Amino acid sequence: MQTPSNHPTTEPEALHRALADAFNRNDLEALLSLYADEATLVPQPGSSVSGTQAIRQALSGFLSLSPQETFVETLGVVRAGQFALTRSHWGLKGKDPSGAPLVLEHYGVEIMRREADGTWRFLVDDPFGGDVAATPR
Repeated sequence: MQTPSNHPTTEPEALHRALADAFNRNDLEALLSLYADEATLVPQPGSSVSGTQAIRQALSGFLSLSPQETFVETLGVVRAGQFALTRSHWGLKGKDPSGAPLVLEHYGVEIMRREADGTWRFLVDDPFGGDVAATPR
């Protein structure tokens, strides 16, 4: 696993940038280093996984899409002590299991935690949590 010095995530926005960079490099170990050991990830709407091994497997699934041109834009940050609630807009280009081109674009909601060394890690990462239905009220 990479050390925090390899991805200086001293601000929540930097954690989003580090995530996109690790996806673009197809670097599973770098991705895992961005998550707290007890983190929870939502790999698909309606399903969540917790802990390093389960997150490793879920992130491997994302990497199997051969992500390129991944971006993560920070839309909002609300800090509360050592925690931050963030909203993001993210996307990537890749390939589905059949090899056909795939484009994903979603809105995420994350809870981050500042660690003792001053870096931020994902505690809860829901890459689809900010998606909203386009139905009028």
